[in-house]
Amino acid sequence: MKFRVYGTLIPCLAVAALLALAAPAAAQGIKRLGDFGDWNAYTFTEKGKVACYMASMPKKSEGKYKKRGDVFAIVTHRPSEKRRDVVSVVAGYTYQKDSWVRVVIGTDTFRLFTQDDGAWAPDHEKDTALVAAMIKGRSMVVEGTSSRGTKTTDTYSLNGFTKAYQAINKACGLS
Repeated sequence: MKFRVYGTLIPCLAVAALLALAAPAAAQGIKRLGDFGDWNAYTFTEKGKVACYMASMPKKSEGKYKKRGDVFAIVTHRPSEKRRDVVSVVAGYTYQKDSWVRVVIGTDTFRLFTQDDGAWAPDHEKDTALVAAMIKGRSMVVEGTSSRGTKTTDTYSLNGFTKAYQAINKACGLS
């Protein structure tokens, strides 16, 4: 996994920044639960409550862009808020306004809404279906369009997804 290959805290800090933006209180005390194939699992404290996430970076990125920030897919649990299986994608650029991201896993296709540089499923049922497809799948293709009209295609490996998912479920008391 690229987190491990680069051996830096930059991706971990980028995820922490994303989590901090998504919640009123900043994430604190990020603890790595482990590396699972191409996915890494973490736990952190937010407003004094435990939360968990797993993240991966694409194995392949395509598009005619000159500069792009960190790109990753994340699944987050916040049990104290009764939020589980929240899937998000960070593009490394600002998405085109009012655009949708297309996610393909095997024969399943999902649409995620966009805001700034992130994309999310529109509701919990879609998050749950997306996670179920990720558990069964081998790869995930994410297609998006930047605010400048650049189309990108990122391909993620789902190797290790299930074990990372089990780790965050256990750490957040959801198993």
